[in-house]
Order: sequence, then C-alpha cells, then structure tokens
Amino acid sequence: MSKTTIPSGYRMPLSNNELQRAIELIHQEFQHSLCVRLNLHRVSAPLFVDGRTGLNDDLNGVERPVSFDIPDVGTDGQVVHSLAKWKRLALKRYEFPEGTGLYTNMNAIRRDEEVDNLHSIYVDQWDWEKHISPKDRNVLYLKETVRDIVGAICDTSAALRNAFPALTFKPDRDVYFITTQELEDRYPDLTPNEREVEICRKHHTVFLMQIGKTLASGKRHDGRAPDYDDWELNGDILMWNPILERSFELSSMGIRVDAAALDRQLTAANCNQRRELPFHKMLLNGQLPQSIGGGIGQSRLCMLLIGTCHIGEVQVSLWDADTTKTCEDAGITLL
Repeated sequence: MSKTTIPSGYRMPLSNNELQRAIELIHQEFQHSLCVRLNLHRVSAPLFVDGRTGLNDDLNGVERPVSFDIPDVGTDGQVVHSLAKWKRLALKRYEFPEGTGLYTNMNAIRRDEEVDNLHSIYVDQWDWEKHISPKDRNVLYLKETVRDIVGAICDTSAALRNAFPALTFKPDRDVYFITTQELEDRYPDLTPNEREVEICRKHHTVFLMQIGKTLASGKRHDGRAPDYDDWELNGDILMWNPILERSFELSSMGIRVDAAALDRQLTAANCNQRRELPFHKMLLNGQLPQSIGGGIGQSRLCMLLIGTCHIGEVQVSLWDADTTKTCEDAGITLL
C-alpha cells in the first residue's frame, strides 16, 4: 500500500519545464544568500568514505550504509549518509580561520529510508560547517545562525515568486524557538510528530532545540547521533507546509560537540567503542576546530517554495509501484 498522500484538488503548480527552471533558480539564489550571510565558501565533497575511519554518520544508529569493496585500495567504501564529521575535519585540513566556513553539495543514499511524500532513498542537501570561537558555543549564537538561514530561505522565496508569479508560498521570517522539553510539557499527550505539527500550525517557522537528549518522560523526542551535534545546542528548522498541512523539516543543525560533550554523549548513548576511531580520538584530544554546521535539504526546500506535494516531483529517485500508480492517477509526474 502506498504511503503517498495526495491533497484533495492538488495540481502540479508548474509545468515540467518551468519546474526545472524554478529548481535552478532556487539553487542559485539560496547558495548565494547562504554564503553571504554565513561567510561560507564552496568545497568538493566525497560520495563515499572509508568505513574504518568513523567519518560516516550513523544517523539514528540503525541505518545500514551502502558498502562496496575496492580491490585496488584494499578496503570497503561506504556511501555517505551525511557529511557532519567529514566537514569538521575539512575545516582543519583546509585551514579555515575562525568566522569562515564551507558548504558543499552532498548526495547520499539511505537504503533503509521509508519512502513517502517527504522521504526518498536519495538525499541531496547543502551541507555546511563554520569554524567558530569557543566563546560562540552558546544558545545566542545558535539562534543568530538560525535566523540567518531562515533569512536566506525568505530571500530565495521572494526571488522565486518574482520569477514565477503563479507561486504564492511566502515563508515567515519570524522564528519561534522552543526546546523539546518545553514542547513535551505543552503537549504531553501527543506523539513527537504530532507536537511538531501543532507548534508549526501555530508558529509557522519554528526552531526545535535540544534534540537527542532524554526528556522528563524518559523518552527522546527524536534520535540524534552522539558524536556531532551537542544535544544542548542543536535543533531542527521546521516550517508549516500549507499543501500537506503539516510541519516540514528543512534542516538539522547545531553547534558541534567539544571534547566534554562528546565524552558525555558517547557514554549516554552506550557508544564508548567509538572512542578508538581516528576522528573521535582527534576530537577528544582537542585537535579539531570548534564548529557549527548542518544540512539543508535541497529537494525539501524546492518542494516547499514551489508548492509540490511529493518529493519525487523535484528529484529523481526510485519508487515502489503503488506510489508510482497513486501519482499517475493524480496527474503527478515523478522525475
């Protein structure tokens, strides 16, 4: 059975040709605005890494990376899940000074993703990382960075509406900040996903903070790997999606762990075996720069700003037969 939902009366907002031009415009405008606001410079990114290094992200700890042997190299390669760790190492290798950072176009395969309107096994995002001072490891700096990213999204939306007057979505620049514990206290009888829907319904642009830590209920709002974000200084940028009438995650980001936070979180997550991996040793020994970073979904942003109801309208991937038929019956073209 297809997990795809087609809103009543939905029609693709642009022709296929217009859609491609709109996607190109979003990429150009957003990359430029993000780089200017955060002082970032583009670098090339890996499609795969050596699985022995600990550089690949394990997300919630259950996703299987796509692996393949490389006979001439004598090791297995792992297609990346994301670049959270790799980017921080790149800051050091490329000698980015404090106050500057990098961004890259990241492409990944997440074979265990459950595909629906928002999820695909193919992931495309702008991954970014910025070298910060130890004094910037605080909530104020985190919030300022979130506002800069939301500003770039709003600037991109304005340019898109100017080029394609048929598009009407206008994101809210005002960001509502709330922690996962505050959200649980406000809606104790709802699931984490239902809480996100309700808070975004009321406050259209939300930054949900402190993801990964255990809440007063004894549960976590959502999983977050213990070795990149500091669970006290991270969060997700969520916006209200009027087409799907739900909360819509655009970015997962945060100030990265320092040695103390990594030590604490590895123990809390029962992942102490990672202490012996090369990346983790460098971090625990204070050999990597302090940083803030995240990923911003490219297809997700295109979906929201253009107003499509399925991620397959703005990216090429593979879909099950039921999803394909559901979309065909609704007149929706999956790329």
